[in-house]
Amino acid sequence: MRLLVAGLHVLIALSMAIVMPGLVNRTKSLWAGRRGPRVTQSGWDLLRLLAKQPVYSLVSTPLFRAGAWVVLASSLLASLIAPILGAAAPLQFSHDFILFAYSLGLARLFVMLSAMDVGSSFEGMGAARDASFATFIEPALFFLIGAASIATGQTSFAGLIGQWHLATSFQWLSVPAVVVLFVLLQAEASRLPVDDPATHLELTMVHEVMILDHSGPELAALQYASALKLTTYAGLIAALVSPFDPGVNPLACVLFSLATIAGVAVVVGCIESLFARIRLRWVPGYLMLASVVAAGCLSAAGWLWRTP
Repeated sequence: MRLLVAGLHVLIALSMAIVMPGLVNRTKSLWAGRRGPRVTQSGWDLLRLLAKQPVYSLVSTPLFRAGAWVVLASSLLASLIAPILGAAAPLQFSHDFILFAYSLGLARLFVMLSAMDVGSSFEGMGAARDASFATFIEPALFFLIGAASIATGQTSFAGLIGQWHLATSFQWLSVPAVVVLFVLLQAEASRLPVDDPATHLELTMVHEVMILDHSGPELAALQYASALKLTTYAGLIAALVSPFDPGVNPLACVLFSLATIAGVAVVVGCIESLFARIRLRWVPGYLMLASVVAAGCLSAAGWLWRTP
């Protein structure tokens, strides 16, 4: 059964990383009164990029060429640790959430190093912005993990997120926890209102400016890695609110996870259609708000745990 759950986890993570951006774009198109591209269009775009010959800057080093693949490998590793189907994950061990957090941190580091390797001050500006944003979102993740640890007593990421619904504090903290994970999704996947994946305005570009010099297979790797992050955090939301045990009813877990991930994609598309990106100087405050909410969850979980 464990091998079945692990296989389903991998299949959902890899496939929904293609479908989820399509659902977001289709939702945005419907809000604009257009039909929009098909849901699987991002998969065809990746295949097109894989067939192209990459172009490299004359000043770039092997670090630039390896950076995109390190980012993709780190994102894949994080997606194997994060629970999608509840209290189970292909890679699950004590305190694995530390590896999850710093796998994403390693991916962010190599995106920034690749951006600076081409010697462009423009891309260095985006790397500096991305580094500053990261300092505001990492505390939110660890505060939330601390709250789940107090509530469940578990030490693995899958146990913390997948079994939180069994704790008495979940009915009070479920909504704030979902809000925190959704803000983390927006920050890690470079979505509105934190970042705009479609902008070409120099003063507001963050992630897009860091990958301007990538092309061909390397650009495909970076785009797929970003979609994996989007799917991973949507899967965390699904695992948090799922009432099913993957070891008992894997089919119900799969259907619930797919429906929740698709629902998160629709919500992301609605937000990006109805709201503009917030001003760049307000982004740290927006991300800090997620850390404050997560810290509140940690304090409330400790208080509820001590209350008889």
